[in-house]
Amino acid sequence: MDNLALFFVFALIAEIIGTVSGFGSSVLFIPLAALFFDFKTVLGITAVFHVFSNVFKIYLFRQGVDKFILYRLGIPAVIFVIIGAVLTAFIPVKYIEIGLSVMLMVLSFVMIISHRISIQKTQLNLVLGGSLSGFLAGLLGTGGAIRGMTLVAFELEKNSFVATSALIDLGVDTSRAGVYIWNGYFTKEYLQLIPFLLVIAVLGSWIGKKILARTSNENFRIIVLVVIIGTSISQLVKVFWNM
Repeated sequence: MDNLALFFVFALIAEIIGTVSGFGSSVLFIPLAALFFDFKTVLGITAVFHVFSNVFKIYLFRQGVDKFILYRLGIPAVIFVIIGAVLTAFIPVKYIEIGLSVMLMVLSFVMIISHRISIQKTQLNLVLGGSLSGFLAGLLGTGGAIRGMTLVAFELEKNSFVATSALIDLGVDTSRAGVYIWNGYFTKEYLQLIPFLLVIAVLGSWIGKKILARTSNENFRIIVLVVIIGTSISQLVKVFWNM
């Protein structure tokens, strides 16, 4: 199996797990894609891939969108993802990745250990969660874990969780994709990847939906937090490996 075929296999696995966890594949896709491409190219490919992925997720889970959360979490995310994407040309991200990964691991472990400890269900926290997740998505390529932790606090039913997260993510990815393409992160030589990424997005989302249908809401919550921990660890390993 050549490197490109292996990249597509990793992309499919990331998409399936991203659908089951409810907040997208970028937290897995970013470190895996970084094995094959430079960081800025990874940002461009991830944004384009996620546009396809989220369009299909919205179709699959279209009945579950929570409009109250959508506007309060989504609008700040779209605004701040543009700011983060613009800053990628100027700010080194290594130490931001380390701090983010440590913070996510600690919070996730605490939330798994104690069901009584969680982010408060306030409109302010929705706005803050959307702003931070959008900014990090633009700067680092992945902010879904922050959005996922915010949504976990509001105890959405799993289908509503996935649908709402995907619709927010579509706005985020469309906005940052434009900035990345403008900055030359996704060049013509990578256009050949688009048909394959489209098929992977559809197939991975469909398989993920089938798995999710057999998963209880409580197990879904645990899956989200475990995936956040796992991807945080992978981010830390990647950062220290490259130091």
